[in-house]
Amino acid sequence: MGKLNARKVATAEPGKHGDGDGLQGAVAVTGARKWVLRFMRDGKPREMGLGSFPEVSLAEARDKALTQRKLARNGIDPIAQRRRLTERAATVPTFGEVSDAYIAAHEPTWRNSKHRDQWRMTMKVYAAPLRAKAVDQVATADVLAVLMPIWKVTPETASRLRGRIELVLDAARARGHIGDGSANPARWRGYLDKLLHARSKLTRGHHAALEYAKLPAFIAGLRARGAGAGLCLEFAILTAARSGEALGARWSEIDEAGMVWTVPANRMKAAREHRVPLSDRAVAILNEMKKVKVSDFMFPGRQRDKPLSVMALEMVLRRMNVDVTVHGFRSTFRDWAGNETAFPRELAEQALAHVLGDKAEQAYRRGDALEKRRTLMSAWAACCEPAPAKNIVAIR
Repeated sequence: MGKLNARKVATAEPGKHGDGDGLQGAVAVTGARKWVLRFMRDGKPREMGLGSFPEVSLAEARDKALTQRKLARNGIDPIAQRRRLTERAATVPTFGEVSDAYIAAHEPTWRNSKHRDQWRMTMKVYAAPLRAKAVDQVATADVLAVLMPIWKVTPETASRLRGRIELVLDAARARGHIGDGSANPARWRGYLDKLLHARSKLTRGHHAALEYAKLPAFIAGLRARGAGAGLCLEFAILTAARSGEALGARWSEIDEAGMVWTVPANRMKAAREHRVPLSDRAVAILNEMKKVKVSDFMFPGRQRDKPLSVMALEMVLRRMNVDVTVHGFRSTFRDWAGNETAFPRELAEQALAHVLGDKAEQAYRRGDALEKRRTLMSAWAACCEPAPAKNIVAIR
C-alpha cells in the first residue's frame, strides 16, 4: 500500500488506480469514484466494493481493506460475511423497539401509574440517543454517553435509568437479539462500577409534611384556586389516600348511597381492596366534579380518557409556594390522629391502608372497621375545614 494519496485520488482519470495489496481507486467516465478490493478466493480473483470517495477517505479505505484481507486469510469469504451481517442487521430490532416492547409486557404488573410514566419518560427522553441503534450494537461508550450528563446532577434518576437499560438489554439477549458471549454494557457490579463513581446512599427520611394546625388555612387557599387538580388534592387529603390512588379514582368505584369509595386491589400498594368512608366534604367534591364529568375518571386530564398527570398535584403545591409533598399529607393525618384524638392506632393505620400485624393476625382480621373509620374521617374533615370569616355570623 501507499502508492496513492488524496490528491491523486481526487484528480485521477477514468480507470483503476492501484494503491497496493489489492486496494484500487476506480474512476468512472462520469467522474464517480469508489474503492475496490481485489482478493483471491478458491483460486479465483474476486472484487469487493468498500465505498465511494470522498465519503470514504483513503485512510478509511486502507483500514477496511486490511480488515477484509484478514478475513480472507482466515478462510472467511469477506463478501459472504458482509451479506450475512447486513441480513442480520435487517432483522435485529432497535433499542427503542425492544424498550417499548419491554414496557408493554411489564406495565400491567406495575400498579403505580407514576412508576409507569417514569419508565416511559426516562426511556424516551434520557435514553433517546440509544433508541435508533440496533440493540446488539449498544456498547459501553453509548451507555456512558447517556448516563454521564446526569450521573452527578440527578444520581437517583441516573441510577434507575442504568438499571432500566440493563433490563432492556437482558430482555434483548433472552429473545436472541444479542449473542451470549458479550457482557451487558449497562451492568453495574464488576463493570460500570469501574468507570463511574458509586452514588451516595440515599438517606431515607420522612416526606415533607404540613403541620396539621396549618391545614385549614392551606385548604382555604386550595379552594380559592378552584381547579380540578386542587379538588383532586383536597380529595386525596380528606381520604388520606396516596396520590396515585386519588388520581386514578373512577366513578365506578363510588357507592354514592353508602358514601364509600372502594379502591380495587390492583391499584393499591398492598394489592388488597381498600374501602374509604367519604366525609360530607369529600362527597361535595365529587358532586362538583360530576358537573363536568366526561369519562369514568373522577379527575380527568386533558385527554378525557386519561386521569390527571402525576405532576398535576405537585404543580399545585409549587404554585402555592408550599414546601411539602402530596404524600406528606398522609403523615399530617397520622400526626393529627395520634396527637389530637383518642382513636385507636390501628384505626388510623387502617385509614392509611397500612398492613397490620403478621400473616396470622391478618388472617383473623376479616373486617375493616368501616363505620368506625367513618367517624374518624369525619373528624379529620372537620380538622381540615377552614374557619369561617370573622365578619360572618352563624344564624341558628
